[in-house]
Formats: sequence, C-alpha cells, structure tokens
Amino acid sequence: MPDVPLLRACDLQLGYGGFVLMRNVSFEVRAGEIFFIMGGSGCGKSTLLRAFMGLKSPQAGRIFYGKEDFWGGGAEKRRRIMRRTGVLFQGGALWSSMTLAENVGLVLRGYTELSDEEVRQHASLKLALVGLAGFEDYYPSEISGGMRKRAGLARALALDPPALLLDEPSAGLDPVSSRMLDDLILELRATLRSTFVIVSHELASIFAIADNSIFLDAATRSVTAYGKPQDLARAPDTENNAVNFLTRGGDCTNTLSIKDVA
Repeated sequence: MPDVPLLRACDLQLGYGGFVLMRNVSFEVRAGEIFFIMGGSGCGKSTLLRAFMGLKSPQAGRIFYGKEDFWGGGAEKRRRIMRRTGVLFQGGALWSSMTLAENVGLVLRGYTELSDEEVRQHASLKLALVGLAGFEDYYPSEISGGMRKRAGLARALALDPPALLLDEPSAGLDPVSSRMLDDLILELRATLRSTFVIVSHELASIFAIADNSIFLDAATRSVTAYGKPQDLARAPDTENNAVNFLTRGGDCTNTLSIKDVA
C-alpha cells in the first residue's frame, strides 16, 4: 500500500468574493517533514494556511488530511480533524488574563476528561518540552516575545497532534530568539515525530530547517517553485521571483489591489 501524505492540497483556488488570490495550488506534506510556505507579503501564505485550519473555505479544489477530505464534509468533521492538528498563530494568541499553564490547560479542559490536577501536570509537561519549565504561573505580559511564541507552541502541542501549522513563528523575534525557535522545532520533530507546516519569509529559518517548500508568487497568483529551498536557489529553471526571494532576500513585490489578504 503506497504511503499516504499526511497533508495534501489539490488544485486549490482561494480568494475573496470575485477576487482570486491564488489558483491551481497543489502540494503534499509527508509525515515528519518540516514544510515551508514561502513568498513575500500579500502572496497568500497565511490565507493558504487558514484553509488548512478550517478558517477559510477554498473557492475550488480539495484539502486532504491523510485520506479524509477536509472541506468535503460538515463542520463537525472539520472540528474532529482539527483536534489532531496544532496551531500557532503569528502573535501567539495567548489569553492575557490566564497564566501559561492555564492557556495550555484550556485546550485540555475543552477536549479531554482529565482532572484539574492532571490538566496541570500535562500543561507543565508541554511547557517543559518547549523550554518553559518553572514558568507555569507567569502571565504572557511577564515574559519575552520569544517565550510567548514557545508558550503558544506548547498549547499547540497540548493534544499531541501529528501535524502542527505555524504562522510566521519567527516574526518580531531577534536573530538569537529566532534561531532558538528553529532549534526547538527540529528537536520536537526528532523527539515527537511531529510534522510542521510553516508560513514564513524568514530566509535564515527557511534554509536552516526546511525539508521541502513551495513558493507563492503574487504576480502569477500561483505556485512557481516546489522543492527543497537549497535546490530551488541553484536550479536553473526556478522562476525569477523565487530565485530573487531565495538568493537576495527579496520580498516579492506585491501589486495586488486588496491589502492584508495574507
């Protein structure tokens, strides 16, 4: 029996009303991969990720989690699939009125029958996994931006999902904190065998940890490169905007008329 990709996009088209943001987007993510969705601002990276989160329905095409058609069923089916998927939003999206342990525990209380003591123990374990042991009773405002990202990642790991979706995890971080987060992702992949799909335009992270990637091009509104970033940067047939992005740190010029769509 052939190996089934953990995640798969088939001829996706995404847009807003009559505006098509991207079309004919197809790729697959294998179990254990660290997969990057690359591109400049406005290319549609985060919109694509939202389709995998169940927050943005595609205008056409299909998304599969294993063999399950994500948008082919009802809302309850999508919720069931998403319980096996962890999400880290760009800003961390932690509840400011809750401690770190309470933020992680919120997921456990919602989807498990663990006792209060067990919830606390599991939350402490997840925080320890991301290097935040001893910070259970801190509030988000009391820790650094890099620590908030790691706390958000601990919450994404709460239900031990096989797949994690990360939206710009390094955004706003200094180079040292960004590298520490990259190392943490590699460690979690090695220890938990997690699969990561990461939206990013941070070249240092892309070249450091990506196993595979796609490049979304705002001009063509489609995928113009697909493969390992190091290979794409050297391949003679890689489309020019992708080469500029990968070799010169370019942020592919956004000529779209709709702002903040990605």
